[in-house]
Amino acid sequence: MKKILVSALEPSANLHLKPIVDNLKDYELFGIFDSKFGEPILDSNEFSVMGFLDIFSKIIKAKKAIKKMAKLSADTEHVLLIDSPAFNLPLAKEIRKINKDIPITWYILPKVWAWRKKRVAKVEKYCTNLASIFPFEDRFFTRSIYVGNPLLDEIKKRKENLNKSDKIVFMPGSRKSEIKALMDIFKETAKKLNKENIVVIPKHFSEEDMESLYGDLSGFIVSHDAYESLYEAEFAYICSGTATLEAALIGTPFVLCYKAKKLDFFIAKRFVKLKYAGLANIIFDFYKEAPLHVELLQENVNTQNLLNEYKNIDKESFFERSKKLEKILKHGSSEIVAKLVYN
Repeated sequence: MKKILVSALEPSANLHLKPIVDNLKDYELFGIFDSKFGEPILDSNEFSVMGFLDIFSKIIKAKKAIKKMAKLSADTEHVLLIDSPAFNLPLAKEIRKINKDIPITWYILPKVWAWRKKRVAKVEKYCTNLASIFPFEDRFFTRSIYVGNPLLDEIKKRKENLNKSDKIVFMPGSRKSEIKALMDIFKETAKKLNKENIVVIPKHFSEEDMESLYGDLSGFIVSHDAYESLYEAEFAYICSGTATLEAALIGTPFVLCYKAKKLDFFIAKRFVKLKYAGLANIIFDFYKEAPLHVELLQENVNTQNLLNEYKNIDKESFFERSKKLEKILKHGSSEIVAKLVYN
């Protein structure tokens, strides 16, 4: 039986872990992950690290967890780190102090193409396999392996043509600060659109979270299934993040809406060296393509601008150009990552 030490802190990391686990046989997981995969030493729900600064509130718990995980590596055969560089980079370093020979696979590499390029040397020093999910990342890492993109495993339905369903999806993000910044604007926009408005809420949010963050949702249909909602929708308003790439791959026209805390946005503007915020636009930019979708940031996120983008978008052009993304990303990643981990 293969003993695998896993570090999957975020809900998204656990989402990407599932298809990998589905491709494994005769294994046992240890470490930090969602309890649906087994018995973790710490449930990933205890590590809801969001934003640039929130990591500091978790620093004591994180240090203890890193020490415990590193000790566990002595009794396991492979380490799988998924995303979360603020935690996984110190963890990889600590593991190497205890276990110099254990293979370490880092899946979903730090986004050094956006900021903190110095992380490249550290990741390559501590990790055996660098499993990249974007084909342009080999421009930054000297020995990354492009394994494919997890969304091509996870998204089961993609549009064959545009639909006019009168369904509009609102995705205000998964971070509490993002949701609070966008929901009032989304509510006002929804009223003026007079469509079938659907708000997508992350599955891991509790009833208490929903009430405190979203308030009165009487003008919306609540959904916890982003993929199905995007597939059925004719248009979407999406906070920046993986959801923008999901919508693009499904083929749903959308506009990116991002309104951050002033301090977070200031830090991002100062340190992040990218032209665009949306992943689809970032990918296209690396391949010398024009941006796929409009991005509304900060004060430009207002009801009138949101309404204008819905009225003015060229949906046919968006839909045809979105097909290029799948050609660039090629295939899913779970099967290749499972082979790296198991072998």
